Amino acid sequence: MEIKVNIPKPILSRRQFLQGCSSAIAAMAGARLTNLAFAKESDATDTLVVVFLRGGWDALNVVPPIDGDDRGFYEKARPNLKITDLLPLNEQFGLHPALAPLQGLYQDGKLGVVHAVGLNHDTRSHFDAQEYIELGTPGSKSITSGWITRHLQEVGASSILPAIATNGAPSSLLNFVPTVNLNNPEDFSQWGNDLIASQQAALRQLYQGESLLHRAGTRTLDALKIVSPLVEKEYQPSNGAAYNEDELGQQLKTIAQMIKLDAGLKVAAVDFGGWDTHEYETDGNGGYIADLLGQLANGLSNFYLDLDAGYTEKLSVVVISEFGRRLVQNESYGTDHGHGSVMLALGGNVNGGQVYGAFPGLHNDQLYDHADLAITTDYRSVLGELLAKRLGNSNLENVFPGFSGGYAPLGLFR
Repeated sequence: MEIKVNIPKPILSRRQFLQGCSSAIAAMAGARLTNLAFAKESDATDTLVVVFLRGGWDALNVVPPIDGDDRGFYEKARPNLKITDLLPLNEQFGLHPALAPLQGLYQDGKLGVVHAVGLNHDTRSHFDAQEYIELGTPGSKSITSGWITRHLQEVGASSILPAIATNGAPSSLLNFVPTVNLNNPEDFSQWGNDLIASQQAALRQLYQGESLLHRAGTRTLDALKIVSPLVEKEYQPSNGAAYNEDELGQQLKTIAQMIKLDAGLKVAAVDFGGWDTHEYETDGNGGYIADLLGQLANGLSNFYLDLDAGYTEKLSVVVISEFGRRLVQNESYGTDHGHGSVMLALGGNVNGGQVYGAFPGLHNDQLYDHADLAITTDYRSVLGELLAKRLGNSNLENVFPGFSGGYAPLGLFR
């Protein structure tokens, strides 16, 4: 079917017009920051930020035992990888020194740690473990939606700007409403202001229809119209926050900017990969994992500082990975896929300054499969408490089917 558009000739050439349309369509295409979901401005619940550490981070080097028998088992199992010069969290655990920017938030009660937590399902596959966690159904991938999708469907989300993606949607948002894609908020300004009316009209005709593609295109154009006037000026972080130029820092900076639009941002999902540390994981307290942890700590600390001007009381950040690593180092001076992990929670209403969860111990008889840190807290208990106490959703059975009987809040959130 031919689409006819009246193009004012004095404004631009046919070539320029087509270039503009092609670029705009490219901006709509699916592209890591992953998704931003918006709800009604009157919604008093928190903005949820999920930072997923892809690859399975080494929880036992992130929050190692600091004393006692478990410290001895840890040092014996990791003669080349053990972490020293720990930042004390309590009498039992310390924090990797590369996470020093987070220690103050922990001491101020804004950061909480959950140890021996994770996916209580027997898999060491990255793909399977990530899918089970993000779908919210350990052991099953037959469900057709992610846990965040089901949460948003339960509480309701505005149709004005329901989701924005900068690098593809994770499975936790599987089958959420059509998503607008961008790399940073300035993209809204570029395509909202520079895209002339005739180009927008052509694109709206092109995306007429009821298919997912048609609705996604229309939603993108609607989003451009709404958000572009709000992001015309270069973003200046608050309180002297200085984000690194790495991918994580820039993603968190983008989220902070979108939160400050006061447009009802409810969910942001961020991917941070590279945690599959099979080889040369660390060199004393430095090395590969220290670099990753440094990026994480810098990003999160500046993100919180940036928003600590009226926004942190309605902010809940969770950091999660698909599993931990084995206790014993391997022959390549790394660690292989394990089981139990560590989660972090950051926010103005986090009961921080504590390490939560029952630590099972590191004696061979206490390890899962005589190899890994055992899991004593199901990750869904942490997310379930977050949903119930901070996100206004007590219907956990809909979000995590079959788990409501196993829900045991830790007291991590107020």
